[in-house]
Amino acid sequence: MPPVFAHGRLRLYLLKLLDEAPRHGYEVIRLLEERFQGLYAPSAGTVYPRLSKLEAEGLVTHASEGGRKVYSITDAGRAELADRGGELADLELEIRDSVSELAAEIRDDVRGAAGDLRREMRAAASASAAHVEDESWKAAKEELRKAKQEWKEQARRAKDESRRAREEAQQARRQAKEAQDRAREEVQRIAGQLQEQFAKSGGVLGSLAGAWLGGGPAATPSAPYDTSAPSDGSAQSRTSAASPAAGRWAEDLTPTGDLVRDLDRLLDRFRDEVRDVARDHGVTPAQLAESRAGLAAAAARLTATLRSGS
Repeated sequence: MPPVFAHGRLRLYLLKLLDEAPRHGYEVIRLLEERFQGLYAPSAGTVYPRLSKLEAEGLVTHASEGGRKVYSITDAGRAELADRGGELADLELEIRDSVSELAAEIRDDVRGAAGDLRREMRAAASASAAHVEDESWKAAKEELRKAKQEWKEQARRAKDESRRAREEAQQARRQAKEAQDRAREEVQRIAGQLQEQFAKSGGVLGSLAGAWLGGGPAATPSAPYDTSAPSDGSAQSRTSAASPAAGRWAEDLTPTGDLVRDLDRLLDRFRDEVRDVARDHGVTPAQLAESRAGLAAAAARLTATLRSGS
């Protein structure tokens, strides 16, 4: 028998079933059996350990209802499904192919059984000198007729299932691509809005990155970070016009489709880069005081920007 699920694919399909609705383990097993037209049913020893592992990874959670564990997908599980949309479409096609292969094996078994029966009938006919159709002969003919009919039905169902599998896989691929395109456009649209708001508010995030990471020009805040700035012009150089490169900062971070998560990643990148520079070059008390004031101003501007967009 060919493998029904490739390595790691049953895990992805369990997330898909739980994304449709919360389910208990027996219901998941029954649904898998239905999806395979009754040709395959996973055991409890296959499904329940994988559900437990998904829960340990934080992708699903469960609640007790009537003495049973009812599993539900978490936001992290939905995020993984969204990231693996194309792989899920391929999995749907693989499932249809598995159904077709299982049906083909059944068809071959029926054909082999019919051939064996036919040979047995010929041997029985040769052994009978009078070729009399007794009850056993009639029964053998009836069995052969039923076997042929069953084989034709199995072949028809396998052909129909293969056709439906191709159509559903094509549709799933189209839907996955459309969803990914829509998500990408939405992220780009909101990212553009945030960049515009950052520019209107003085480009605080870009200014901090440019001033402390590269030593380049930065956006001018509404008030100086440190009223006791030295007279050599260094503070003014850090509060000059915004650098054109500020808008391209951290552009290597691929959008995930979750805007809050994307903002967290930007903040993590900012923190890591500032920390690395501090470790490499050291920090003076004056620099620490100026950094504290700059971060306070940046936090005020960012929170005001985010609140204005809600």
